[in-house]
Amino acid sequence: MSTPETILQNSSELDQPPIERASTIPSDWYYDQEVFLFEKECIFANNWQYVCHTAQLQTPGDIVHTEIAGNPILLLKTNDGEINAFYNVCKHRGGPLAIKKGTTTVLQCQYHGWTYLTDGSLRGVPDWNLVELFDEKDFGLEKVTIAEWDGLIFAHINSPKQELKSVLAKIDERIAPVQLSKLQFYREDVYEVNCNWKVYIDNYLEGYHIPIVHPELANLLDYKEYRTEPYPMYSLQYSPFKGEDTIYNSTDGEAFYYFVYPNIMLNILPGRLQMNAVIPVSPTSCKVIFSYFYNDVKAMEKSGVIKSDLGYSDTIQQEDIEICEAVQRGLQSKAYHKGRFSVKRELGVYHFQSLLKESYRSAMQEND
Repeated sequence: MSTPETILQNSSELDQPPIERASTIPSDWYYDQEVFLFEKECIFANNWQYVCHTAQLQTPGDIVHTEIAGNPILLLKTNDGEINAFYNVCKHRGGPLAIKKGTTTVLQCQYHGWTYLTDGSLRGVPDWNLVELFDEKDFGLEKVTIAEWDGLIFAHINSPKQELKSVLAKIDERIAPVQLSKLQFYREDVYEVNCNWKVYIDNYLEGYHIPIVHPELANLLDYKEYRTEPYPMYSLQYSPFKGEDTIYNSTDGEAFYYFVYPNIMLNILPGRLQMNAVIPVSPTSCKVIFSYFYNDVKAMEKSGVIKSDLGYSDTIQQEDIEICEAVQRGLQSKAYHKGRFSVKRELGVYHFQSLLKESYRSAMQEND
């Protein structure tokens, strides 16, 4: 993993003064190809990544596929109730795996039919009797480290420097009595966005743009009381609501908007959770995976809450996509290099960019 030339030549950009004097990260970090590849290794391969909720792996044989830093990953519910995780890569010639038809105990490569047990060990190799010096024990699936927190499953493809519970420390205390593990999975939506992944994160982490970009939401929020609380590996945004009850404002509980570094959002609302994972695709594009969970899908579907929730979420998302794509064009123009932070309104962005620089610095030290 080599350090991008743009960072090596301008290493002073990794300094992080107090927010009152700090500048935003340089514009080329949002579109440089070397920076993009560097981040896949030094950020996404080196941090816990959200995969799914336990509600998506309820029945033996259930599988969830994902990618982390370009690596295909598979999670599987076994017959004994365990959840195992592997690289979704057959050790023959790299083909993808799926549950073999008619069984919940065997994984089969979809390329040449090699089969593996759900513990990752190689079970069957078709037409292999003439091969010499071959030991099946050397060709088991590569395991991936996973951990669960309140029903949410995360994976780490390198050796974790922090336990997941340490990264998410005290969130469960703050949101109590809410128990995310009790929620039911409803559906997943994927949005393709023509901006660097960091543009989308920056946008999520401040309410500064709400009065301009989200006029409907601005009518619900008490913008003057909008607050951001930074923690070691996450930040929390919250604001009182004004006016009558809405799908985002309820007397049944509070709303919490957590960002977990580097790319996860937990939007925790009364009776429901919206998980957002921002996945880098290219230096100038990303996809945002929205996963919706509710405490009673049938009842909330019948009452129209879910329909309203999804519709409102999509409206906000379309507004965010439009502004993020416009910002990406601005960042790539000759007119922009760096900006400054609003001390009052952009603490979340400053906190995120501070963690980003810390990741860069750590990777550079490892490269030395």
